[in-house]
Amino acid sequence: MAYGTGDATYRALGQLEGIQTLVEAFYQIMESDSRYRPLFDMHTDETPIAIDKLVAFLSGWTGGKRLLAKTYGQISLPQAHAHLIVAEKEKKMWLGCMSDALDSLNYPEDLKVYLIEKLKFPATRIHQVSQARHGHDD
Repeated sequence: MAYGTGDATYRALGQLEGIQTLVEAFYQIMESDSRYRPLFDMHTDETPIAIDKLVAFLSGWTGGKRLLAKTYGQISLPQAHAHLIVAEKEKKMWLGCMSDALDSLNYPEDLKVYLIEKLKFPATRIHQVSQARHGHDD
C-alpha cells in the first residue's frame, strides 16, 4: 500500500513504538542542536507532555490509533499553537528538525519526503493562525 492509504504510513514508521522513537529523537535534536533550540524554548509544556501530544497526533494522522482526541479531547492544532509566534522561520525550523529526526533513524527517503511534504500543511496552518493573531510578518 502507498503511504497515506489506510495505515500504511503508520506501519512504515514502525507503528506506535516507531512513532514514539521518532518523536523522542525529534525532541532530543530540538533541545541539543542550536539551529532548533529556539523551538524547544517556545514550548511551555513539560517535554514529556509535549512528546506525548506529538506521538498522539502522529499516530492518528498517519492512520494508526486516534490517541490525541482520546487523551486530550478534540483540539485544533493551529488554535493549540496560536499563543506562539510562529513565523516562516520557525515553520522551516520545525520541518528541518523533523527531517533530521527521520534521517537519524534511517527511514527510507521516500517515506521522509512524503512525511515532510504532508507535514507542511499543518505547519502552514499553524503559521497562518499565528500571523493572524500576532500580526507579525516574516
